[in-house]
Amino acid sequence: MRDDVLSKAARIRLVIFDVDGVLTDGRLYLGNDGNEYKAFHIRDGHGIRMLLDAGIEVAVISGRHAASVERRLTDLGIRHAYLGVQDKRAVFDSLLARLELTAGQVAYVGDDLIDLPVMNRVGLAIAVRDADPFVRQHAHWQTPSCGGRGAVREVCELLLEARGQLTTLRNRYL
Repeated sequence: MRDDVLSKAARIRLVIFDVDGVLTDGRLYLGNDGNEYKAFHIRDGHGIRMLLDAGIEVAVISGRHAASVERRLTDLGIRHAYLGVQDKRAVFDSLLARLELTAGQVAYVGDDLIDLPVMNRVGLAIAVRDADPFVRQHAHWQTPSCGGRGAVREVCELLLEARGQLTTLRNRYL
Protein backbone atom coordinates (compact mmCIF):
# COMPACT_ATOMS: atom_id res chain seq x y z
CA MET A 1 0.00 0.00 0.00
CA ARG A 2 1.20 3.47 -0.80
CA ASP A 3 2.51 5.57 2.07
CA ASP A 4 0.40 8.56 0.96
CA VAL A 5 -2.79 6.50 1.43
CA LEU A 6 -1.76 5.53 4.96
CA SER A 7 -0.85 9.13 5.69
CA LYS A 8 -4.28 10.32 4.52
CA ALA A 9 -5.98 7.49 6.43
CA ALA A 10 -4.24 8.47 9.69
CA ARG A 11 -5.99 11.88 9.62
CA ILE A 12 -9.53 10.48 9.21
CA ARG A 13 -12.05 11.24 11.97
CA LEU A 14 -15.20 10.46 9.95
CA VAL A 15 -15.86 7.83 7.30
CA ILE A 16 -18.94 8.07 5.10
CA PHE A 17 -20.29 5.02 3.29
CA ASP A 18 -22.68 4.79 0.37
CA VAL A 19 -25.10 1.85 0.69
CA ASP A 20 -25.97 0.24 -2.64
CA GLY A 21 -22.79 -1.14 -4.16
CA VAL A 22 -20.71 -0.49 -1.02
CA LEU A 23 -22.49 -1.88 2.05
CA THR A 24 -24.36 -4.20 -0.33
CA ASP A 25 -23.39 -5.79 -3.64
CA GLY A 26 -25.62 -3.31 -5.45
CA ARG A 27 -28.36 -5.75 -6.35
CA LEU A 28 -31.96 -5.08 -5.36
CA TYR A 29 -34.22 -7.96 -4.45
CA LEU A 30 -37.87 -7.07 -4.95
CA GLY A 31 -40.38 -9.41 -3.34
CA ASN A 32 -43.89 -10.17 -4.55
CA ASP A 33 -45.05 -8.34 -1.43
CA GLY A 34 -43.54 -5.12 -2.81
CA ASN A 35 -40.74 -5.05 -0.23
CA GLU A 36 -37.11 -4.42 -1.11
CA TYR A 37 -34.48 -6.77 0.30
CA LYS A 38 -30.72 -6.30 0.61
CA ALA A 39 -27.87 -8.47 1.86
CA PHE A 40 -25.16 -7.08 4.14
CA HIS A 41 -21.82 -8.73 4.89
CA ILE A 42 -21.54 -9.54 8.59
CA ARG A 43 -17.79 -8.81 8.74
CA ASP A 44 -18.41 -5.35 7.28
CA GLY A 45 -20.72 -4.70 10.21
CA HIS A 46 -18.12 -5.79 12.72
CA GLY A 47 -15.58 -3.50 11.05
CA ILE A 48 -17.95 -0.57 11.49
CA ARG A 49 -18.38 -1.46 15.17
CA MET A 50 -14.58 -1.49 15.54
CA LEU A 51 -14.38 2.00 14.00
CA LEU A 52 -17.00 3.31 16.39
CA ASP A 53 -15.20 1.68 19.34
CA ALA A 54 -11.99 3.37 18.21
CA GLY A 55 -13.65 6.79 18.22
CA ILE A 56 -14.02 7.23 14.46
CA GLU A 57 -17.39 8.65 13.46
CA VAL A 58 -19.38 6.73 10.85
CA ALA A 59 -22.03 8.13 8.53
CA VAL A 60 -24.09 6.83 5.65
CA ILE A 61 -25.37 8.90 2.75
CA SER A 62 -27.53 7.03 0.26
CA GLY A 63 -29.64 8.04 -2.68
CA ARG A 64 -32.19 5.37 -1.85
CA HIS A 65 -34.35 4.82 1.22
CA ALA A 66 -35.18 1.33 2.44
CA ALA A 67 -36.50 0.08 5.78
CA SER A 68 -33.98 -2.78 5.71
CA VAL A 69 -31.12 -0.28 5.52
CA GLU A 70 -32.55 1.78 8.39
CA ARG A 71 -32.72 -1.33 10.53
CA ARG A 72 -29.15 -2.40 9.72
CA LEU A 73 -27.74 1.04 10.46
CA THR A 74 -29.63 1.21 13.75
CA ASP A 75 -28.36 -2.25 14.71
CA LEU A 76 -24.79 -1.10 14.02
CA GLY A 77 -25.18 2.07 16.09
CA ILE A 78 -24.68 4.48 13.18
CA ARG A 79 -26.07 7.83 14.32
CA HIS A 80 -25.50 9.78 11.13
CA ALA A 81 -27.74 8.17 8.51
CA TYR A 82 -29.10 10.08 5.52
CA LEU A 83 -31.28 7.99 3.21
CA GLY A 84 -33.15 9.06 0.10
CA VAL A 85 -30.70 11.90 -0.50
CA GLN A 86 -30.66 13.60 -3.90
CA ASP A 87 -27.78 16.00 -3.21
CA LYS A 88 -25.03 14.16 -1.32
CA ARG A 89 -22.76 17.19 -1.38
CA ALA A 90 -25.24 19.33 0.56
CA VAL A 91 -25.59 16.64 3.23
CA PHE A 92 -21.81 16.32 3.35
CA ASP A 93 -21.39 20.07 3.93
CA SER A 94 -24.02 20.01 6.68
CA LEU A 95 -22.36 17.03 8.36
CA LEU A 96 -18.95 18.74 8.32
CA ALA A 97 -20.41 21.79 10.02
CA ARG A 98 -22.30 19.74 12.61
CA LEU A 99 -19.24 17.64 13.53
CA GLU A 100 -16.82 20.58 13.22
CA LEU A 101 -14.55 18.72 10.81
CA THR A 102 -12.63 19.69 7.69
CA ALA A 103 -13.01 17.79 4.43
CA GLY A 104 -9.44 16.52 4.91
CA GLN A 105 -10.54 14.63 8.03
CA VAL A 106 -13.15 12.65 6.11
CA ALA A 107 -13.02 9.45 4.07
CA TYR A 108 -15.78 8.58 1.62
CA VAL A 109 -16.42 5.14 0.17
CA GLY A 110 -18.40 4.99 -3.06
CA ASP A 111 -18.99 3.04 -6.22
CA ASP A 112 -20.94 5.14 -8.72
CA LEU A 113 -21.13 8.55 -10.36
CA ILE A 114 -23.49 9.99 -7.73
CA ASP A 115 -20.64 9.60 -5.20
CA LEU A 116 -18.12 11.76 -7.09
CA PRO A 117 -19.25 15.18 -5.81
CA VAL A 118 -18.28 14.10 -2.29
CA MET A 119 -15.37 11.84 -3.22
CA ASN A 120 -13.67 14.76 -4.97
CA ARG A 121 -13.76 16.86 -1.78
CA VAL A 122 -12.63 14.48 0.96
CA GLY A 123 -9.19 13.74 2.35
CA LEU A 124 -9.42 10.06 1.43
CA ALA A 125 -11.62 8.94 -1.48
CA ILE A 126 -12.10 5.18 -1.67
CA ALA A 127 -13.74 3.13 -4.40
CA VAL A 128 -14.76 -0.50 -4.00
CA ARG A 129 -13.15 -2.95 -6.40
CA ASP A 130 -16.19 -3.26 -8.65
CA ALA A 131 -16.96 0.47 -8.74
CA ASP A 132 -17.64 2.20 -12.03
CA PRO A 133 -14.27 2.55 -13.82
CA PHE A 134 -14.62 6.34 -14.01
CA VAL A 135 -15.19 6.48 -10.24
CA ARG A 136 -12.13 4.30 -9.59
CA GLN A 137 -10.04 6.87 -11.50
CA HIS A 138 -10.99 9.50 -8.90
CA ALA A 139 -10.17 7.40 -5.83
CA HIS A 140 -7.04 7.60 -3.71
CA TRP A 141 -7.42 3.88 -2.91
CA GLN A 142 -9.42 0.93 -4.19
CA THR A 143 -10.49 -1.96 -1.97
CA PRO A 144 -9.31 -5.47 -2.87
CA SER A 145 -12.87 -6.78 -2.43
CA CYS A 146 -16.11 -5.87 -4.15
CA GLY A 147 -18.95 -3.93 -2.55
CA GLY A 148 -21.06 -6.03 -0.19
CA ARG A 149 -18.32 -8.67 -0.14
CA GLY A 150 -15.99 -7.42 2.60
CA ALA A 151 -14.86 -4.11 1.08
CA VAL A 152 -16.17 -2.10 4.04
CA ARG A 153 -14.18 -4.27 6.48
CA GLU A 154 -11.04 -3.58 4.42
CA VAL A 155 -11.68 0.15 4.68
CA CYS A 156 -12.21 -0.11 8.43
CA GLU A 157 -8.98 -2.07 8.89
CA LEU A 158 -7.05 0.40 6.73
CA LEU A 159 -8.19 3.30 8.90
CA LEU A 160 -7.48 1.45 12.13
CA GLU A 161 -4.05 0.31 10.93
CA ALA A 162 -3.14 3.86 9.93
CA ARG A 163 -4.01 5.03 13.45
CA GLY A 164 -2.04 2.18 15.05
CA GLN A 165 -5.19 0.69 16.62
CA LEU A 166 -5.86 -2.43 14.57
CA THR A 167 -3.57 -4.82 16.47
CA THR A 168 -4.96 -3.74 19.84
CA LEU A 169 -8.55 -4.18 18.67
CA ARG A 170 -7.79 -7.60 17.21
CA ASN A 171 -5.95 -8.72 20.34
CA ARG A 172 -9.11 -8.24 22.40
CA TYR A 173 -10.30 -11.51 20.88
CA LEU A 174 -7.28 -13.58 21.90
